[in-house]
Amino acid sequence: MLVCALISLTARRAGAQATSPSQPIAGFENGFFIQSPDGDNRLVIGFVSQMDARFELSETQPIGSTFAVRKVRPTFSGRVGRYFEFKVMPDLGNGQTTLTDAYVDVRFARGFRIRTGKDKEPIGYELLQGDAYLLFPERALASSLVPNRDVGIQAQGDFWSQRLTYAAGVFNGIPDGTYSSIDTDTNGAKDVAGRVTVQPFRRTGGGAAGPLSGLGFHFGGSRGTQTGALPIFRTSYGQAYFSYAADAAAHGTHTRVTPAVFYYRRSLGAFAEYIRSVQQVARTGVTTDVDNHAWEVTGSYVLTGEAASDRGVRPRHNFDPSAGEWGAVQLLARYTVLTVDRAAFTAGLADAGATRVAR
Repeated sequence: MLVCALISLTARRAGAQATSPSQPIAGFENGFFIQSPDGDNRLVIGFVSQMDARFELSETQPIGSTFAVRKVRPTFSGRVGRYFEFKVMPDLGNGQTTLTDAYVDVRFARGFRIRTGKDKEPIGYELLQGDAYLLFPERALASSLVPNRDVGIQAQGDFWSQRLTYAAGVFNGIPDGTYSSIDTDTNGAKDVAGRVTVQPFRRTGGGAAGPLSGLGFHFGGSRGTQTGALPIFRTSYGQAYFSYAADAAAHGTHTRVTPAVFYYRRSLGAFAEYIRSVQQVARTGVTTDVDNHAWEVTGSYVLTGEAASDRGVRPRHNFDPSAGEWGAVQLLARYTVLTVDRAAFTAGLADAGATRVAR
């Protein structure tokens, strides 16, 4: 079990100002923005960073203690001509440069938009939460069983006053817990992925991008054919605890399914998620269905009284030590388990020293 207290340094929305109706409007709202007076054209510049201090508690660990630059992600997003939206987010962390997000939306209506480019596959509940709003510095073990960012095309939208949201699309297809690095398909096959979120008791209002509230349910899944690379499962510290044998390879159908339930009310927030991933794996001419599964339960409570949500905590007062203001304090707890199918070991697919269960 992980329990910690976080201090939120998120700035509240700053008032936008314009000198005249014909001049651009500038301000701060989840990033610095500048937009046309009618709002049809808008540019938002944001930034997410994470610096780690990782220290061993045991001399038997194969990874040394270190300071690390985990994430450095400048974000450029916005809108052009009312109906076209975009996002570009590189990552300069870990001593390398990668393109994390790069997509364009065509917004036909509130219930239907088309997104093309590189984005998260719409499957896992926790993984779909933005990096800036994660409760813990790293995602739970359970999220290792869903893909991260991949290139494809998807449809998105919401209905019933945001009580029902959906996303579904076709993607190149990548192993569990990974993201596309070369941004092209290696085998020609594609994954079909989608998710539906229902909040039957949600109150109306709050805007199209408002946070989740009340009781809700999420269901996501994918199906496709994958060949070649297999995942390596790691702890949040980066230590590998399970990997496949060097000559084992994905070879056939890959199916994922993940139901989740969440609840946000006042200062309390909680969600639980179960993930099952079934991949056909081949070695020495023999193909085996490997059925891995994982789950997590995460809870939070804002001790300073602000509302909890899937979009982070908005402090009543900005972080300002000189004025005696320290933002918001949030108490967190999480328990997560990932179990590798026993068949991976009995069929000789696991690497020597691999661990079957991680908690």
